[in-house]
Amino acid sequence: MAAAGPFRSAAVALGLALAVAGCGRDVGGDAPPERGDQAVVRVDGQTVWASDVKREAVAQGLIGEGEPLDASSDLFRRMMDEVVDQKLLAAEARRRKLDEDPVARRRLLAAEDRVLGDMLVQATVADAVTEDNIRRLYEEQEKLARRSEEIHARQIVLATVAEAEQVRKLIAAGASFEALAMERSRDAATRFNGGDLGYFTLDVMPEPYEAALKGAQKGQIVGPAPVEGGFALIKVEDVRPEQPIALEAARPQIVRFLTYDRIRDLLETLRSKAKVESLTKPNPDALRPVPPADASKAPAPKTTPAPQPASPPAAKEAAR
Repeated sequence: MAAAGPFRSAAVALGLALAVAGCGRDVGGDAPPERGDQAVVRVDGQTVWASDVKREAVAQGLIGEGEPLDASSDLFRRMMDEVVDQKLLAAEARRRKLDEDPVARRRLLAAEDRVLGDMLVQATVADAVTEDNIRRLYEEQEKLARRSEEIHARQIVLATVAEAEQVRKLIAAGASFEALAMERSRDAATRFNGGDLGYFTLDVMPEPYEAALKGAQKGQIVGPAPVEGGFALIKVEDVRPEQPIALEAARPQIVRFLTYDRIRDLLETLRSKAKVESLTKPNPDALRPVPPADASKAPAPKTTPAPQPASPPAAKEAAR
């Protein structure tokens, strides 16, 4: 399931600890831990299953949660060797009674806490991140969304107002806007595609474009507007209602929202029932920044305004 992504970092952190915690105990005997699981190797009588090998690959970030791992692949064989090594190391650690060391026991208990917590979270999220819930939230957001207008425009950026007016006269006489953009525009980002800016809404544009295009109609040429790099003539190719984001494009964000929303609710519920007592107090001095010894001699930093982009991106079109 897509929601499994947030738990991948937990798997990475737990990889070695889990192997040590589980080795030396053949918890499930010879019964497969998962439906359809396959026994791949036996180490001193303990069975290693394909799911154990896949879990190690996930823990190391070599495959994603839920991704297949071919048992005949080099990666599978390498991960299987590492699982065998971990079992041998853990068995030797137990033989030396390292598992009875108080520090080791605390670390093993911490690993167990993380595993059980991770499994609870995954089970909780699995109930929340369903296709019905994803579609329902998408439809709710679409109903609440306020649509503005999208403009499809082209531009020709010229050095001076006089140049821009000269090009405007050529266009009025029948010259191709696209051809003149390729021939005369100073903007490298749009010049070679005929000055095409794509579809955009005015709220994502730098102020000169927003001011020049406000209220512009299809087919209209506006400007010259002062922009980064010169003066722009802008041709409005089309005006349409803003297009909704497709469900598939919105899906990752919806899954993240449902995931963290459900985890937050779970933790709030558990904390409300628990008695949590902080036994330490923050040190106020540790929170106060300490200036460097020569801070009084250092000149104040100079700030300069951030430059505007030469050609505004069609951000919402690219998002689709």
